[in-house]
Amino acid sequence: MDIKSGTLYVVATPIGNLEDMTFRAVKVLQTVDIIAAEDTRHTGRLLQHFQVTTKQMSYHEHNRSSRIPELLEQLSHGKAIALVSDAGIPGISDPGYELVKVCVEAGIPVVPIPGANAAMTALSAAGLPTDRFVFEGFLPAKSQQRRSHLEFLEAEARTLIFYESPHRLRETLQDLGEVFGNTRQIVIARELTKLYEEFWRGTIEEAIIHYSQREAQGEYTLVVAGTPPAKPQLTEEELKAELHKIMSQGISRSQASRQLAKETSLPRRQLYQLALSIKMSNQDSE
Repeated sequence: MDIKSGTLYVVATPIGNLEDMTFRAVKVLQTVDIIAAEDTRHTGRLLQHFQVTTKQMSYHEHNRSSRIPELLEQLSHGKAIALVSDAGIPGISDPGYELVKVCVEAGIPVVPIPGANAAMTALSAAGLPTDRFVFEGFLPAKSQQRRSHLEFLEAEARTLIFYESPHRLRETLQDLGEVFGNTRQIVIARELTKLYEEFWRGTIEEAIIHYSQREAQGEYTLVVAGTPPAKPQLTEEELKAELHKIMSQGISRSQASRQLAKETSLPRRQLYQLALSIKMSNQDSE
């Protein structure tokens, strides 16, 4: 392929196995004038492996505000630039998006060079529905914000894909169980395409138990089944009758709402509000 001047090439790199590098990607990196890399040391090892001598310029989350004008100036003067991240497709859960956005706004050509991607790699082998899916990237680091976002996704019927770091995996699984219910199916992919690649499959509850007994290591991609199709809708009076039946067994309002939410696929909060309107003798007020 001919490299065009004044063009930004968005180049995918391997997510683990170097053999996943495409011939086209190697040729682009060999031919452009500059490689804008998230981590020049990390990318340097990749370039050395493929005998690429093109000079690098760092571009990452902490210097993007100063680097974007520099890169735009180089592009406007006819330089061809390749954008790469540490792994996978640039711009997916990294600051590459902002450079691409600015280039598009400035009328600078942007050419994608496709390749490996952790989300699609995990989804392809997960065994969960692939006809429709939602990529959510990294969830918020703080528990309250994370749970709030998961509650927003609680009724999502499409397969969900998340990235997660090892030190937050257990907390995220706990929050998934609290919001989505412990019976939801989940596939946890670790160290994709690398020597110790692993796919774990089961329910969220089983995942919580599994990862409470071992130390999380490596980078994780979580593929979570969407909410099952809604069952025939009950009327408000029928829902209250079901809640009353459950609570009459000595089960709290909160637990009864959670149980009925699993059975009906209705939001737990909606059922809890109905439960609060039911008068029970000696009933836990929770």
